[in-house]
Amino acid sequence: MSLSLSQKAANLKPSATLAVGALAKEMKREGKPVIAFSQGEPDFVSPKSALDAGIEAINKGYTHYTASNGIAELREAISAYYKKHFNLDYSANDVVVGAGAKPVLYAAMAAILDPGDEVIVPTPAWVSYVEQIRLCGAREVLVECSDTGNVPSIERIKAAITPKTKCILLNSPNNPTGAVYGPETMKGIAKLALEHDFIILNDEIYERLVYGNAKFCEILTVCPEVKDRTININGMSKAFAMTGWRIGYAIGPAKYIKAIGSIQGHLTSNACSIAQYAALGALRGSDDTDVETMRVAFGKRRDLVFSILDAIPDITYIKPDGAFYVLIDLKKLLGKKHGDVVLTDDATFCSDLLKTKYVAVTPGSAFFANGTLRIAYANSEDEIREGLRRFAEYVSEIK
Repeated sequence: MSLSLSQKAANLKPSATLAVGALAKEMKREGKPVIAFSQGEPDFVSPKSALDAGIEAINKGYTHYTASNGIAELREAISAYYKKHFNLDYSANDVVVGAGAKPVLYAAMAAILDPGDEVIVPTPAWVSYVEQIRLCGAREVLVECSDTGNVPSIERIKAAITPKTKCILLNSPNNPTGAVYGPETMKGIAKLALEHDFIILNDEIYERLVYGNAKFCEILTVCPEVKDRTININGMSKAFAMTGWRIGYAIGPAKYIKAIGSIQGHLTSNACSIAQYAALGALRGSDDTDVETMRVAFGKRRDLVFSILDAIPDITYIKPDGAFYVLIDLKKLLGKKHGDVVLTDDATFCSDLLKTKYVAVTPGSAFFANGTLRIAYANSEDEIREGLRRFAEYVSEIK
């Protein structure tokens, strides 16, 4: 018997965002003045309503297993959230709560994908999508969006559809571009799903973080006809600054939700009981207060980032309308040298930037966007100013 790894494990690429984040934290522990723009993690403390609810749950001894699909009160609160914000009617049985949106997304893929199925993925795209698709034995079909304003072209999506197409994976506001898909784009995608009979897997974890004149578009509000084939993925991490609590959820047709819950039951049993009660506290007590405070702060940071980047030569970017990311095009700088280092690609650029200026960013190649880098501006304004000052200094030293 061979003692080798499975083919799945051998082919799996590690998460670039987690890898860069871990390296940045290790360098900080060594005393280096690292500023990390590498992970999408708000620097706010979780809302007081979440902290209080978590403490209360501990004091009441809610430290045991819960139902595998989540406590009933939280699932009811999530249903109420979708009714309040999108006027969508779901019951608690249409919701499954998991240990973060990432494992819920994987369980959703495992529930709908068979080996050989194809999943359409607009790119640039979050690092884990394609790896999760491959773990399910399916195949990604990438649709390039970097030359269409980071918003999918309906014609390109249509051209990517084959008899093996099982679903499309949407992410708006988008990671890593911050792009927000408008009503016409969502209507067009929904129409294709109906015409060609595929599922919509809709990751809307950043739906509360939209700025300026842009508006978040929930696909079911512009095309209710696709409700029976749409699984929405959401969670508490981004808008509620609850990344470490690890609470995500899926909401959608009961047949899919039941299957997701069954798969999750064999993987994690249930999400942390205390974290579930904390999430319940956040939904009940912080939906219109803390979330809006953070959104306004992120909007100001976004404007600050624009003002600094606009003064740096030889880089370009498309101004994002949502999330807290900016994808920066480096192609004019690649092939040149910084000191003795030849900047052959975006990974080399980001590595040298971290080593020489102690600024951690993520190479765009991790998001299928070669020749770019992603900055996450979920940092304080002081860190943004200093980190981008170092970035500008680095660019000025490239010859």
